[in-house]
Amino acid sequence: MSVSPETLVTAARHLLLPEPRTGHTLPPGLRARAAAVLLRMALDGALDAYWLRVTPSMTRIGKHRMLCLEWYAGHDTARRCRTTWSALSAACHYRTYELPPTPVEIHARLGEVTGLLAALRPVDD
Repeated sequence: MSVSPETLVTAARHLLLPEPRTGHTLPPGLRARAAAVLLRMALDGALDAYWLRVTPSMTRIGKHRMLCLEWYAGHDTARRCRTTWSALSAACHYRTYELPPTPVEIHARLGEVTGLLAALRPVDD
């Protein structure tokens, strides 16, 4: 079963900005970390879809697809993608000596992932 990147972003948005009068059973740090995982999955899915369109052999190795993105999608998109993926990756990992990410931090990454999904989408969509 494959979930679209847009669906993952929507789920992350619901974690970060729950509906009013909804019971919050998860603490904010845990919701932010879960949202970071969903956003990183969305970015990975968008990158996979992008490379499947451009050159399918690039989906095999994650490091290469990030390094070569600059020549295919442009310098700005590649830089934003690397920065966002790295920040989300760091937010996903649990370390006993660090505080969890805040919802505000991850909400900023939500906007960046949304922009990257649009940049990596085919032109005719």
